[in-house]
Amino acid sequence: MILAAGKGERLRPITETRPKPLIPILCKPLLAWQLEWIEGLGGLVDEVIVVVGDMKDKVIEFLSKTAASKKIRTVEQEQQLGTAHAVLKAVEGVEEEEDVLIVYGDVFLSKPGLLLEVAKREGNVILGAEVDDPSQYGVLLTKGEDLLGKILEKPKEHLSKVVNAGVYKLRVGDILSNRDIQLSPRGELEFTDIVNKIASVSDVRVVTAPRGSWIDIGLPWQVIEANKTALSVLRGQNIKGVVEQPVVIHGDVYVGEESQIKAFTYIEGPVYVGRRVRVGPSARLRPYSVICDGSVIGFSVEVKESVIFENVHANHLAYIGDSVVCEGVNLGAGTVTANLRFDEKTVKMRIKDKVVDSGRKKLGSVIGGYAKTGVNVSLMPGVKVGPFSWIYPGVVVTSDVPQKTILKPETKARVDVMKFENEH
Repeated sequence: MILAAGKGERLRPITETRPKPLIPILCKPLLAWQLEWIEGLGGLVDEVIVVVGDMKDKVIEFLSKTAASKKIRTVEQEQQLGTAHAVLKAVEGVEEEEDVLIVYGDVFLSKPGLLLEVAKREGNVILGAEVDDPSQYGVLLTKGEDLLGKILEKPKEHLSKVVNAGVYKLRVGDILSNRDIQLSPRGELEFTDIVNKIASVSDVRVVTAPRGSWIDIGLPWQVIEANKTALSVLRGQNIKGVVEQPVVIHGDVYVGEESQIKAFTYIEGPVYVGRRVRVGPSARLRPYSVICDGSVIGFSVEVKESVIFENVHANHLAYIGDSVVCEGVNLGAGTVTANLRFDEKTVKMRIKDKVVDSGRKKLGSVIGGYAKTGVNVSLMPGVKVGPFSWIYPGVVVTSDVPQKTILKPETKARVDVMKFENEH
């Protein structure tokens, strides 16, 4: 069971034009990775249930094109009432004696064999992951060596570095008999409350993922981190496109079919280039860059530790550093994503109504789908640009730009959304 119904509000503007499960990791949707992991379980899996909700049509369309589509059943979570509500909707009609493997839709594993380890264990099982900062997660408190005592959400005290990784194998009957839970402080039915009730009356084994093998994608910069995690397993050079000499390629690099690497380009791996991409001439791709299908990284454009979605055009003289650039974006000549503060402190970003410390000393911009920048636009560290927005030439963007906004240099006035839609 994959829980893929969430709105991904903390990931905006990325999730304003695509659902969270279709965020690309090495140019392949996260949901595709998860389905491949499940397919690797072979005969252990009878059926795959995908819970859909936000932008369900896009998710269902994607699922219809997968090789395992006949084995997949979708369940709609019409109201976003929490993870427990999603699971209870999905297990309707499933026999109580069945076991269900549950995977949160924002989980990425660099070692998918962990799913097999969870699935083959006897009884109820939860996957934990060791992290440096557990304060933003549900922490797993254990009793004995590997039995779950309780999941404690975002504790202020440092109790454990092992957190809930969002992967469970549970007996359906145990889920149903412990479904009587209350709304959480944020007004949702939390699946962790059901798991805590199960752990209070029966054994739930904890399997701990090796450090660095797990990441949840809940915040914009975690899209960069997930792609870095995926790139860490890239080995050697696999060049399927056309390379026009002279080009220098160092390290682990993948270049997809029908892509072109133009002369005098310099690539330092690990780097992943998708299909039908044009790079150069005289471009530079620095480590941990991912360039997805149909994009153009043109003359004297430098990309460093960034994820470039599909059909992005940066034709000349741009710098993209530690950034996420969503599909269909056009960056004018001289566009720069600044990624380092003068004081070299960690970069903060506004997430919903709070300013959140990314923990990264270097973090550029998150540019929503189909946005456009004019020539010589500068975006300050941690700035977000909403989808379909236009940034006029010469503007220095120091704060977030909402979607469907025109930002002009002389007044910095933001054009009314309704007027924008009427005129454009």
